[in-house]
Amino acid sequence: MALWMEAGSEPMTENEKADLIAITALKESAAIEFKEQGNECVRKGKKHYSEAIENYTKAINQGVLSDSETSILFSNRAHVNLLLGNYRRALTDAEEAIKLCPDNVKAVYRAAKASLSLDLLSEAQSYCEKGIKNDPGNEDMKKLLKVVILKKQEKEEHEAEVSRAVVEAKACLSAFENRGVKIGKAMYRELTGLKKPVLDQNNILHWPVLLLYAEAMTSDFVEDFCETDIFVKFGFLSFLSAPNMFSEDSPPLPWDKNHEYTREAIELYYEASSGTPLPRSRVLQYLLEGTKGSQAETTGDEGTSLTKTPYNVKGKGSSGMVKVNERRTLHDVLKEPNLVIPEIPVFYIVSKRSKFYKDFAAGKWSPPS
Repeated sequence: MALWMEAGSEPMTENEKADLIAITALKESAAIEFKEQGNECVRKGKKHYSEAIENYTKAINQGVLSDSETSILFSNRAHVNLLLGNYRRALTDAEEAIKLCPDNVKAVYRAAKASLSLDLLSEAQSYCEKGIKNDPGNEDMKKLLKVVILKKQEKEEHEAEVSRAVVEAKACLSAFENRGVKIGKAMYRELTGLKKPVLDQNNILHWPVLLLYAEAMTSDFVEDFCETDIFVKFGFLSFLSAPNMFSEDSPPLPWDKNHEYTREAIELYYEASSGTPLPRSRVLQYLLEGTKGSQAETTGDEGTSLTKTPYNVKGKGSSGMVKVNERRTLHDVLKEPNLVIPEIPVFYIVSKRSKFYKDFAAGKWSPPS
């Protein structure tokens, strides 16, 4: 009997031929029945989608239908996988359907949809264009092509923005290294938010700077302090929010009841040896934070954590505090070997006339942790 024939052998007798025809007919009938059951499961809804896939798979496995009919089965299974969110399986099934029958427009459409869901936009566009070539009046394919092209444009624009952000951040990082500037962990983000230096076209850094009145722990914020500017420019600390706020004619600060914070009385300090410099990868992460490049993978920037800057206080001030010469540029101050910048520069303002100054100078005050 044909049932016992070896695989690949040809039927020899008339009985064997008749048996083979009968078996093939049975398989064809079973395949069609499985296909119809699969279609019915799809019509019943989501709870029956897994059963639909099983039936289409059984129909395919009969292996007796024509290429065009088998292509429809793969295309149907791709459709159900799309509905279930199995996009990779859907694409595989659609591609099998297209191999068997290149003119299967539904299979091409489903391959395009699966590719779009997998963010394979070039492939999705190619499938849409193929489908429209085979069926110029297919409006669904045309609509899908518009969606694909729009998403492709958006992706290209996003990638360009990410690339630009990474390039700018790495340029800023290189500027830090060239200047010997060290970046540490942020100290006062609650006062400044996410602020970062900017490197202009002339390779000059512009820093946001936080100015803290140590006595009252109130603050002023400088949005753009050019590294080539000196502190005394246009009058000491003219960058503050109120012009000439330390002149004799200006009103005292709200908490300065004795008007002790005058032009000739104030001094500026930074805290020396206040932290450990971050490795390149962490600094780059900070520079990318809040930009399109924040999720970008940056290789070759891991670096190694540096040791804490040796304690080395110069000039008048309490332990760890270094007085700033107001005639120096910001660049000169920031590259001091004992200064680790807490993301953005922080300077402390004190008055020599204040009672607080004695404790400050004696090292009895330190920034809140």
